[in-house]
Amino acid sequence: MANAEYEHKPVLFEETVNALVLADFHAKSAAVRQWAPPAKRDGVFVDGTFGRGGHSRLLLSALSESARLFVFDKDPRAIEAAMQLSREDARVTVVHDGFATMVQALAERGVTQVDGVMMDLGVSSPQIDDAARGFSFMRDGPLDMRMDTSRGQTAAQWLAQASVDNIKEVIKYYGEERFAFQIAKAVDARRQSSPLCTTLELAELVANVVRTREKGQHPATRTFQAIRIHINEELKELADTLASILKVLAPQGRMAVISFHSLEDRMVKQCFAAASTLPAELARMPLRESEMPDPVLKNLGRVLAQENEVRANPRSRSAVLRIAERTGAAWNQAHENAIRSALPGMDTQKRRGSWPASH
Repeated sequence: MANAEYEHKPVLFEETVNALVLADFHAKSAAVRQWAPPAKRDGVFVDGTFGRGGHSRLLLSALSESARLFVFDKDPRAIEAAMQLSREDARVTVVHDGFATMVQALAERGVTQVDGVMMDLGVSSPQIDDAARGFSFMRDGPLDMRMDTSRGQTAAQWLAQASVDNIKEVIKYYGEERFAFQIAKAVDARRQSSPLCTTLELAELVANVVRTREKGQHPATRTFQAIRIHINEELKELADTLASILKVLAPQGRMAVISFHSLEDRMVKQCFAAASTLPAELARMPLRESEMPDPVLKNLGRVLAQENEVRANPRSRSAVLRIAERTGAAWNQAHENAIRSALPGMDTQKRRGSWPASH
């Protein structure tokens, strides 16, 4: 069985698992924050961002012996931790890939419906604390930033060859950084003499360019965030996942997503809103009321970290947990079209297709 020990307590720990297993759940319910394991739940569940397994371990404690849990992650070190958990608990199946492959990976394993999906977006504390991963602007390490270090382009490689316009657009859009152009120009000037190879080199360059300081925030915060999101195609993967996962979510199945960045949260919020209402293209069709399809999601609200959690873990201050429940309505391609059209950033993604090649 699963060991209750893990490296750190994840953000919105009990709240996320409660969102998947409590029979009567709503974000405003007092029971959201109280961990009282319910009767053991049957079913198939998914942790799309295993990390070090905190949420998965707690979820396993609330599941029956016949339940199954599929865990996904790109990070090789996360997969090592996941494989250890699978050796301890036969209910666990490990998939070394990102959550964007979830529907296909589950189908390949004979799973066509799941009863709950949870995702904790962004970079984890162990990844930030490991200087060798290149996520931290406070620790010197190689400028990598890849979630999966076995494949793909590093941040250093991208910065060495991307155009000034490409760098500017990435930092402006993904980091919401108003000094994006100045940072891109500084990167270009620096690489004329020597490449940017380490995290502290990039952090120092950005700090010299950003002329204002946000209270409690390092001047390189937004730039590092933007480059990480771009290198790992995080928003594209999230958009694809949100538009497809509802096809395999069983009636009364739940989806719980924690986001830390405004663009991510906006995607989740608007996906849930679009799936909780009638697709516009169907509303315009000459159908009888009895012929109109019902929404495929019921929005169960959002949960924020309480003051005591924020004090213990400042990272939780920006965390937003959004929860939705699948209705019994039949899935229609119009639902997916409505969700995709509602996702913010999709037009920007298309525009990015005309940027100079960065891969």
